[in-house]
Amino acid sequence: MQTTDLDDLKQLVAELRADHVAQKAKEKRDGWTKYVSLTMVIIAVLAAIATLRGGGFSTRTLKEMNEATFNQAQASDQWSFYEAKSIKENLYEIELEHLTAASSPDAVAIGKMKDKIAKYEKDKADITALAKGFEAKRDAARTTATKAAEHSKQMGLSITFFQIAVALGAMCLIVKKKPLWIVSTIFGGLATAQMIYVLYFVPLG
Repeated sequence: MQTTDLDDLKQLVAELRADHVAQKAKEKRDGWTKYVSLTMVIIAVLAAIATLRGGGFSTRTLKEMNEATFNQAQASDQWSFYEAKSIKENLYEIELEHLTAASSPDAVAIGKMKDKIAKYEKDKADITALAKGFEAKRDAARTTATKAAEHSKQMGLSITFFQIAVALGAMCLIVKKKPLWIVSTIFGGLATAQMIYVLYFVPLG
């Protein structure tokens, strides 16, 4: 009876030892998966940064488009003001022609009329300068908006690569296939390179 108990105990110890050895072997075999997890954390952080900066570019695009619209409206107002001044100036020019063509021209009235016409000419020049200034600001805002939109688009490509990298990393952890980790890392590297290129090598203005 004691011999049987001893044999059972030995068998139990042997099974426990075998389980322990198998567990150790499994841990050693799958030890690389912790590096996959670390890689996924890094990629997720970089993806968050890319998403934040991409959103910033989208916001900049809207801001610059609003600025362009505002300056266009201001320029249009100035050109309308210019037209109004031109109409008034034309009226004074017609009146000046009448005064000049009179049988006995009134020199004082003619002088006043010429002064008014000269004032309208100066006003028109000032208005033209203002209108062109607003148009220049409009064009600058439109250019910046176009660049910001392109930055947003390029950053979107980086975000897509990051998402693919994360998806492949998750699949790798499930099926325990190293090649998936390698491909995931490649996509993460491409995404990071794209993000750096957009942030530091493409001028926004």
